[in-house]
Amino acid sequence: MTLVEEMAEFVSSSTYKALSDEAVLQLKVRVLDAIGCAIGALSAEPVARIRAFEDDFGGSPLCTLIGGGKTSPDRAALYNGALIRYLDFNDSFLAKGETCHPSDNVAPVLAASEYSKASGKDFLTALAVAYQVQCRMSEVAPVRAKGFDHTTQGAYAVAAGAARALSLSPAKAANAIAIAGTTLNALRVTRTGRLSNWKGLAYPFVSFGALTAVFMAMKGITGPLEGFEGNKGFMDSIAGKFEIDWERENLEAVTRTIVKKYNAEVHSQSAIECILAMQAESKFKAEDVESIDLRIFDVAYNIIGGGEEGNKKVVENKEQADHSLPYILSAALLDGEVMPRQYLPERIAGEDIQSLLRRVEVRPDEQLSSKFPNAMPCIVAVRLNDGRSLERSADDYEGFFTRPMSWERAAEKFHRLASSRVPEGLRMKIEDAVRRLDQMEIKELTPLLGRAGRRGKG
Repeated sequence: MTLVEEMAEFVSSSTYKALSDEAVLQLKVRVLDAIGCAIGALSAEPVARIRAFEDDFGGSPLCTLIGGGKTSPDRAALYNGALIRYLDFNDSFLAKGETCHPSDNVAPVLAASEYSKASGKDFLTALAVAYQVQCRMSEVAPVRAKGFDHTTQGAYAVAAGAARALSLSPAKAANAIAIAGTTLNALRVTRTGRLSNWKGLAYPFVSFGALTAVFMAMKGITGPLEGFEGNKGFMDSIAGKFEIDWERENLEAVTRTIVKKYNAEVHSQSAIECILAMQAESKFKAEDVESIDLRIFDVAYNIIGGGEEGNKKVVENKEQADHSLPYILSAALLDGEVMPRQYLPERIAGEDIQSLLRRVEVRPDEQLSSKFPNAMPCIVAVRLNDGRSLERSADDYEGFFTRPMSWERAAEKFHRLASSRVPEGLRMKIEDAVRRLDQMEIKELTPLLGRAGRRGKG
């Protein structure tokens, strides 16, 4: 068999019984987290533009849109995926050469599951498959250094998860994976230089395309099954040689993913928690700060610290702000938190934050880099106007896989993000439905999501 066919066998043979209790819990936490992120983004302008696009062109009303309405599965994956991703507050997976957001797969797997009238157990299994494919490919076949985006592996993950949700045969699953994987290879420029709306929309668009590929394969369209190892395939053109023995893979990758505590790019999480703890302990105010020196692992420096992906002290919009360590740390000190309101246009333009971020220096540290991705180490040094120098270090944060976020903490985050759009009664119903996903049908959850955001209705 080709590598695509081996992956398809893994997809089709995966069962709910293969999931550990911890994996089931962590999948539920990430579903609730993703829904909270989605509801929190319902008023976002780029998401509204996606909704306008879908309203203009329509789609068979087969799958639920979060916030109301129905459309075709691929368009539901695009819109719901845009909601989940926009805030940049959903989960992450860290590999040495790649970082991805596996809960980006929630929207397409949910759409495929609703279309197929799947059980909650089937949905969780399909989602675990998508997590496994994306995380393991990020580990063994990173593409960032070659100039490609992590959504490239996402095409395989979406196709695999959706194929499992639709209970496709191994042959049809292989064709789905082959079509999506050979077609949806995105460039990393999406996340370098002057960031745009596409930073948050790239994966939803991949979901849209990959789900289309899955439904085409379901109807009998075939794809290049040598997509990985073939002449000018994925290995030749992008990733180089790699190995995954899909017969030996499990469904536990979700337990190594991490949930964000703060609304900021994932590699900043430990530094935010560290500087806030320092501020609480030493009782200083942002206006007391003369300078901040942050030593951090090289991946964080290169992506959000001013390294290879561009200057991070020019911050003019939300996309630039949540990918700038100088901005993020300044927001934390000034406001005591990093949440969606820290990315409002008027906050970004504030003289206080623009002044402070210019006094933040970020440097890579070889010793700290050697600990990544098993830790997210940082050393924060703050010099105050009165001459005092403070220093604190951290290796992880609440939400990292070494300190997993509990269901209760995840629920707090969900309710905080959703409270302005969804009344408490409906929020409690959504939380309870996600908690009981393994005991119910997906059709019991999706109507609740369709009601979210309709003001005044519980």
